[in-house]
Amino acid sequence: MENLYRKLDELYNEIVEIRRYLHQHPELSFEEVETPEYIAVYHEKLGHEVRRKVGGRGVLAVLRGGKPGPTIALRADFDALPIQEENNVPYKSKVDGVMHACGHDGHTATLLGLAKALNHMKEELEGTVVFIHQHAEELPPGGAISMVEDGCLNGVDVIFGTHLSAGTPVGEIGYRSGPFLAAPDRFDIKIQGKGGHGSQPHLTKDSIVIGGQLISSLQQIISRRVDPLDTAVVSICSFEAKNPYNVIADTALLTGTVRTFKEEVRDYIEKEIERVTKGTCLAADAEYSYKYMRGYPTTVNDPEVTEFVVELANSVPGVKSVREYNLQMGGEDFAYYLKHVKGTFFMTGAEISERETTYPHHHPKFDIDERALLVAAKVLGTATLKYMRNGSRGTKSSAATC
Repeated sequence: MENLYRKLDELYNEIVEIRRYLHQHPELSFEEVETPEYIAVYHEKLGHEVRRKVGGRGVLAVLRGGKPGPTIALRADFDALPIQEENNVPYKSKVDGVMHACGHDGHTATLLGLAKALNHMKEELEGTVVFIHQHAEELPPGGAISMVEDGCLNGVDVIFGTHLSAGTPVGEIGYRSGPFLAAPDRFDIKIQGKGGHGSQPHLTKDSIVIGGQLISSLQQIISRRVDPLDTAVVSICSFEAKNPYNVIADTALLTGTVRTFKEEVRDYIEKEIERVTKGTCLAADAEYSYKYMRGYPTTVNDPEVTEFVVELANSVPGVKSVREYNLQMGGEDFAYYLKHVKGTFFMTGAEISERETTYPHHHPKFDIDERALLVAAKVLGTATLKYMRNGSRGTKSSAATC
């Protein structure tokens, strides 16, 4: 491992430069053009086999070691968000209204740096490494499902992935065996009432009042109808009913999210939202339309592979603590990979401790401590090498095709 760690230390400045370049040139989900090309060219310069446009806009790169062994996949996403950056930093986004507000620039830089380090020692590698660079993680249906359908996991024995966590100290690795991240769904409700003058509410069917009642009623799905032992969330995140100050709105649009871990709870909440909406609108003599869109599945980590990473992480330079996390209500389309091959997805602390305020993911002032990139690369690299040497016992070896 010392060769890997030494090479990654040497590459640290380059990894940071890559991250900052990507941060300045973000691209939205399903609109990525320059980013995947940048990634593909980087791997080609290393001599890796490269496939472009995997599943749409993804990139697949393969490094074959000098010795036979298992095939290990490492994944990083590279899309950004429709957010105007408010950080005053030299590497601030140059694209108006778009920024890397979730750390995907860091994920990509980490994987490219690790790819270069592993390439340096490729003759020693006992197996094959598949680098999955995924587009469109932020926007369902996401890029993972189409990349899987396009063969990115062909021949893969195990997959590892990590997410930088801006609210966690640098040096902390967070894990959970089994279910870890929720299934994130979206719903849209349109209430069609009857507008009118604000001085004559009795002649209207006030969509704002109906919407307010609906919001209150929907909260009771979780508090009174779902078993308290079944973790779930229903949140209304947008309520639109724009009109002049003296005109009662005839239409209101409500948009929200549902987060669950069990399919039966997911099914129940989907039906209950419509039942409550129907009843509320019926009482007000209003019409409605309802659309429920399922996002990613629950992210379920393989217990054996998770324990494997937990045991090795404690000895990785830069790791200060390895902590078991509670269930997280965020969603991740890494879940699709785990439905096809065993693997694990963990968190890598990236909090900027010098800041007075720690800004969360998807915030205009989101940023990371770049030392976390090195920690992430070392943990992923250690998992790769140790799995090649030890974890593949009893696993049928195979090679990925590009």
